[in-house]
Amino acid sequence: QILGKVYAVLSDEKQRAVYDETGMVDEDAEALQDGRDWLEYWQLLFKITMKDIEDFQKSYTNSAEELADVKAAYMNFKGDMDRIMESVMCVDYTDEPRIREMIEQAIDSGELPSFKAFVRESKRKMMSRRRRVEKEAKEAKKTKDELGLSGENDLQALIKSRSRDREKEMDNFLAQLEAKYGNSAKKGEKKTSAKKRK
Repeated sequence: QILGKVYAVLSDEKQRAVYDETGMVDEDAEALQDGRDWLEYWQLLFKITMKDIEDFQKSYTNSAEELADVKAAYMNFKGDMDRIMESVMCVDYTDEPRIREMIEQAIDSGELPSFKAFVRESKRKMMSRRRRVEKEAKEAKKTKDELGLSGENDLQALIKSRSRDREKEMDNFLAQLEAKYGNSAKKGEKKTSAKKRK
């Protein structure tokens, strides 16, 4: 919805001029009231498959962009490998030796400072991180198998599955509210009418 509003404002000359001049958006403007299904629009515009993601991962791994991201994460998190591994794209625990080597080379060449959290990280902390990510990887694989994700439209199937789950949760929530408050209201009515008869 937000992307839709941004797109509507930027693609409408009058709205854009108003925004450029005032920094404000007229929420009631006709350009923002076209009734378009923005979710469907953006999904059509940006069709992403698992192959697209895999291709990106191949081009990103060991690239200058990845190296820059690793260095930035190292600086941002002061050498905390837990947070570095969580923030760098497309890496899992099997990539840790490679990421460590990148950082060590940058420290040796003087590009990065030597943070204590990195150079003196305990074996126990390393093992704890490894166990945690291995567990997460198993859970992710189990979820993928349960959802039957294996073809070109994996991402689309996952989005639809998540959407169905949310609909079920909302239906359950509404049913619980109805059961809780609907029945109690009826019971209350019966008690009141019983009192009137007395």
